[in-house]
Amino acid sequence: MSSDALMPVSAESPSGAQRTFLRYYTGILIDLVVLNLFAEYWDKVYVDSFTTSLLAAIVLQLLLKATIAVEHWVAGFFKGKPGGWNTFLRFFFAWLVLFGSKFVILEAISQLFGENVHFSGIWHGIIPLIVVVVVMLVAEELIVRFYRMLGNKDDSARSVPAT
Repeated sequence: MSSDALMPVSAESPSGAQRTFLRYYTGILIDLVVLNLFAEYWDKVYVDSFTTSLLAAIVLQLLLKATIAVEHWVAGFFKGKPGGWNTFLRFFFAWLVLFGSKFVILEAISQLFGENVHFSGIWHGIIPLIVVVVVMLVAEELIVRFYRMLGNKDDSARSVPAT
């Protein structure tokens, strides 16, 4: 029995809303795993329960996506303008948004979860938060690349004629 026999009679491509849902759902699960691994193995990250970490992962995912959207908007604002000064401003403000957002994220986590989620250490926990966020983003990117690689392999397998 081939895997094609297990597929529905007519497979429909997912809608834009379904793709967006899946993107956020996957991102939240990745963030959940990363946050819980840090909470378990690094004393600078504390989360009191799984439920709290799930809620924190949802908040982190939404705030990270908002940060990236703002960073892209800022970069786009300066991108079309000529000159070295505008290029400098584009990178400076993009860095400022990306770095400054971590303080906003830390304060949001603090306000929403109090002592139930806590990052401790250098600069009141900002460095551990940055480490966790960078690992989350790297993990998400690796999963996306793996997913795309699987799609490319599947496409090439289908294009080979049967002998």
